[in-house]
Amino acid sequence: MVELDRRALLIRGGLASGLAATGAIIAGCTTPEVKNAAAANTASTEQADIETFLKDAMVPFDGKHQAGITASSHAVLNLLGFNLKDTVGKKEFTNLMRLWTADARALCTSETPVGSLEPEMADTPANLTITCGLGERVFDVIGASKLRPKWLRDVEAFDRDKLDPAWGQTDIVLQICCDDPVTAGHAMRHMIRAGQDYAQVKWLQQGYGHAYGAGGKGDTPRNHFGQLDGTVNPRSDEEMDQQVWIDEGPQWARGGTSMVVRRIRMNLDTWEKLDRKSRENSIGRKLDNGAPLTGEEEFDKPDFDAVDKYGLPTIDRNSHIARAQAPDGKPQERMLRRAFNYDMQPDYAPISETGFVNDEEEISGTDVQLSNSGLVFICFQKDMTKVFEPMQRRMDEVDLLNEWITHIGSAVYFVPPGVQSGGTTGTFWAETLIDAVG
Repeated sequence: MVELDRRALLIRGGLASGLAATGAIIAGCTTPEVKNAAAANTASTEQADIETFLKDAMVPFDGKHQAGITASSHAVLNLLGFNLKDTVGKKEFTNLMRLWTADARALCTSETPVGSLEPEMADTPANLTITCGLGERVFDVIGASKLRPKWLRDVEAFDRDKLDPAWGQTDIVLQICCDDPVTAGHAMRHMIRAGQDYAQVKWLQQGYGHAYGAGGKGDTPRNHFGQLDGTVNPRSDEEMDQQVWIDEGPQWARGGTSMVVRRIRMNLDTWEKLDRKSRENSIGRKLDNGAPLTGEEEFDKPDFDAVDKYGLPTIDRNSHIARAQAPDGKPQERMLRRAFNYDMQPDYAPISETGFVNDEEEISGTDVQLSNSGLVFICFQKDMTKVFEPMQRRMDEVDLLNEWITHIGSAVYFVPPGVQSGGTTGTFWAETLIDAVG
């Protein structure tokens, strides 16, 4: 997934070999100062190599599927919800998709988009990905109402939701992910400016994950609760094909996916009053390494039949892991999660008046909300009505974690398949859908 200049790679390899040899010679010396200097030089060079590597790191833009879905977790998220202007029809929408695709491809491959006034800002791709999703109204705008997937609608209403229209459905979403905040900010600004004749931003949801190099490749990221979030994600191409990519129905939809965006507020103030054991019991996993309470390692299979010395379930049947688990015989009820933490200014309202607690009896009237944080939760699956909704239905009914989380935003999008540069069709986002309209 990462492309590096061959000459730069050879030079780095030569430097590393030379330093290794030098280090071996110095290691034989007895002078502590010399040994310390050698160690410092090696560490400094390795750090410089990592930084240069990130500068050149690219995720391929073109392919069967859009980039930014199966990519490793990024450090920065800029999620933009756009609404089309009233003057936009099929022709204008086509122009927008052509324009945005070309500019996104350029930005993600360290090229300068046409008309850009800041060419140097594209020099550091840092694993930049830009993913486009379409809301249900787009199908009406382009005259494709009869082609709209049945699942492309609002997520059903759940009793525990406290949805704010400010974080609601939009016509288009652009998911901009990167490992450098400056590059991510430039990409966001450019895409907004490039599409200004056709679409306006309704909301911006910004989030973050671990910095590049803060963990191993493929490590599961942590959320504000300290929980490893995404342990059960599909990881192999075969699992992605089974759970994420649309492979039935019209050709224009194949290779695409169903995208759900949920903004989830997390009540850190009351969560932090829990002892560690209570936190782990609510989640059903150990906080240190994400292992199920019946296992030792993160990816150990949970044993929901195991009991403790008192005969009680080791993993509470109402824990988050138990309620989110796909039922036996329904392996298709699995999804790919991409969650990013967010923080906003605390509102300092009394906790008992915020509406984000379920047990006000234990809350003092003098306690105020010191956090306004949560998750921008994004998930991908073939059909959200067969995956996300059943799972959320179970958790809305009962989930110990509900005491500390509240869903405050929701949107659903169709993510078109990937594109190919220089072909005769499928060269820009949604081209095959537009062609199907005729």
